Amino acid sequence: MTLRLLFDEIRSTVKKILADLGYPDVSFEVSEASRPEFGDASCNIGFLLAKPLKKRPSEISESIAERFGQYKGTLISKVNVHPSGYLNFVANNSYLIKSVLKVSADPSYGTFDLGKNSKIVVEHTSVNPNKALHIGHVRNIIIGDTVARILFKANYDVRVLNYVDDSGLQVADIIVGFMYGGFSKEPPQGQKFDHYCGDIVYVSITDRYEKEPSLAEKRILVLKELEEGKSEIAKFGDEITRRVLEEQLKTCWRLGATYDCLNYESQIVRSGLWKSVFEKMKSMGVIYLESEGKNSGCWMIKSDSEVEEDKILVRSNGVATYIAKDIPYASWKLGILDDPFYYKQYMVQKNSRVLWQTTLENTGTKLDFTGERVITVIDSRQSRLQKIITKIISDFRSENKSYMHLGYESVTLSPDTAKTLNLDTGGKSVQMSGRKGIYVNADYVLDILGVKTYDEAKKRNPDLDEVTLVKIAEQVAVGALRYAMIKQDLDKIITFDMTESLSLEGDTGPYLQYAYARAVRILEKAGKVPEFDVPFDGLSTPYEINLAKAIGKFDIQVEDSARNLSPKIIARYCYELAVSFNSFYEHVKVLAADSEDLINARLCLVWSFKETLGKALSLLGIDAPERM
Repeated sequence: MTLRLLFDEIRSTVKKILADLGYPDVSFEVSEASRPEFGDASCNIGFLLAKPLKKRPSEISESIAERFGQYKGTLISKVNVHPSGYLNFVANNSYLIKSVLKVSADPSYGTFDLGKNSKIVVEHTSVNPNKALHIGHVRNIIIGDTVARILFKANYDVRVLNYVDDSGLQVADIIVGFMYGGFSKEPPQGQKFDHYCGDIVYVSITDRYEKEPSLAEKRILVLKELEEGKSEIAKFGDEITRRVLEEQLKTCWRLGATYDCLNYESQIVRSGLWKSVFEKMKSMGVIYLESEGKNSGCWMIKSDSEVEEDKILVRSNGVATYIAKDIPYASWKLGILDDPFYYKQYMVQKNSRVLWQTTLENTGTKLDFTGERVITVIDSRQSRLQKIITKIISDFRSENKSYMHLGYESVTLSPDTAKTLNLDTGGKSVQMSGRKGIYVNADYVLDILGVKTYDEAKKRNPDLDEVTLVKIAEQVAVGALRYAMIKQDLDKIITFDMTESLSLEGDTGPYLQYAYARAVRILEKAGKVPEFDVPFDGLSTPYEINLAKAIGKFDIQVEDSARNLSPKIIARYCYELAVSFNSFYEHVKVLAADSEDLINARLCLVWSFKETLGKALSLLGIDAPERM
């Protein structure tokens, strides 16, 4: 039994009792009990019927509880009513443990058919190809990658896209630097090309614009050439951005993220998609031509808000604003427009997933990367723009949920972490800025985390060879960073601290990985494969029961996370599961139990925990090392 099966039986039985009692058939909730002493599940039916029946919630729940014995099956051992009116249920623990151990043995445990194999697009990363990824970008990557993993587990046909803004101002800046600013195309020896472009070329050239007006004029020229895409400058820009993108992707892959398709902004601009969307918006009356005032001659997007002004879409000189690139792209992702692209293979990623890229040349193949729904992961500073796009797309599709902006807040560095990275913040957390050069490259953070982890792993495992130690160090470093970025609510600013995130105690990625490795160690010491086709009556302590119940919650946590697009739900579950296991480990003897039958039963529980935590960590993109 898992929590889902318990909930299903409660719903079914309550509906039968409502019919028996002649009560109204209303939609009610069954959820996990808010406190252990209340039981395993609670139902709010009493509150919902209080008004139509003109009775107290507790009185209604009592009448339902009295009838429950007539229908009670194998999953529920006790029903009681809280004075507030909640109907509470206690599971049959003996049946629960046996069922959990059986269900968790299935490799597909946790899979839930929410998506019905419908097509869904998740777009994330989308970093300008003019610099290396910094720790702020990492939050976007990890949110997007984790959401994609969870939706895949919930049986969606997931297509992961990475939008490459290769024709914008920030790209123009580094092209100016290389062509007119005196910078070499080759980085200093030992420096990645994306680090060189962002740390040196981009920061330096933007600082020189005020002092050298001629460079600022070159910027306008370069931007125009990039958008038109026919000149030698455009070819050079394409060469540079492709080199930066290649290095950025190496960092993404290091973090465990993979994609299905790279979509280049320059090709979207040149594809003719904008013209189709522009005519569509005019014909639908979504936009209008302003005839007076400061915006006379501009095409405007109507605002739904009384406090916000209408947005300029096309300026009076005929130049489209940046939103004009995003609307056709959003429309393409949903299949509203005909696909003008062909697709070429970029490479095969390390998990054997093919990464494709768009091309306007008729040399590739035709593929489908559109979806019935689109989730765009962009930080909350873009909320107003995304709100406009969402409104326009809903006008196109006559539905409100086909396009969704999944926003998140920024990442700051703790004073101690900033100091470690040679940033003087005056004892305050630091907000990053690529233009000002105040940021920390993701590779650098992973390298430092890896060194710290390697030293600790070597102390704990002197018998391990160098290759294994390096692998463990990288797994723990990535796990620490991913968990630190995903465990918080998306609307909360993260203050990242490297020392805290690497701790083996508390709410950290390494704490979860260590619990997994501890379970592996127990099974290794046992020297045998546990036998599951046996009774489990001996598993009766609170620690065993609580661990089994925690394991049995996995599938419902996946459903909750997928429905709410909340990666934090899986992160919370992993932590609670690890805490339950560590409490079991500290209080229950496994290999020194009183009988062989009890040893075997407890080994089955350990194995079930290991498998379930491994599946849950995989949804977070965190590897589970067998040694720490």
